[in-house]
Amino acid sequence: MATSHPSTSVEAREEVGRSICVLTYKSLDIGEITQSVSDDSAGATAIFIGTTRNSYQGKVVTRLEYQAYSKLAIKTMTDIIRTTHQSVTRSAHHSAPATVPSIISCALHHRLGIVPVGEPSIVIAVSSPHRKEAFVACEQILEEVKQKVQIWKREYYEGEREEEAEWKTNSG
Repeated sequence: MATSHPSTSVEAREEVGRSICVLTYKSLDIGEITQSVSDDSAGATAIFIGTTRNSYQGKVVTRLEYQAYSKLAIKTMTDIIRTTHQSVTRSAHHSAPATVPSIISCALHHRLGIVPVGEPSIVIAVSSPHRKEAFVACEQILEEVKQKVQIWKREYYEGEREEEAEWKTNSG
């Protein structure tokens, strides 16, 4: 059975220097995403994995569905990565030469379509010479994605008709 997707919710991929942003209907491969930011100069890699949980506000969640205005969403994602590279500064207690960036590489992957309970819908990986910068960057990327990226989700609940599921902005 062919799956139909809204014409604006399509797979997209954009590289920003050594970093990458991806929108995909495929399952997210955490190991592959983590490996994509690997670098011998990295002393830390921070990873955030957002998964579909089985409950929300006392209701049993059966699955999530994500759609995006992909052309704009991938641009917004790359803008977030660029801003993160520029805004996350080296920890004061580290005296690395200025030629060593505080963020080496970032990967931001967001899934589209149906995401069953327990599966990742977003994976963010950040490599950095030091842990603090990696954690700060990872959290900054997540918060910016939730506030700005043109992705909507629909939660399906046990015992409710599918037509009752509402689209929500990707903020929670």
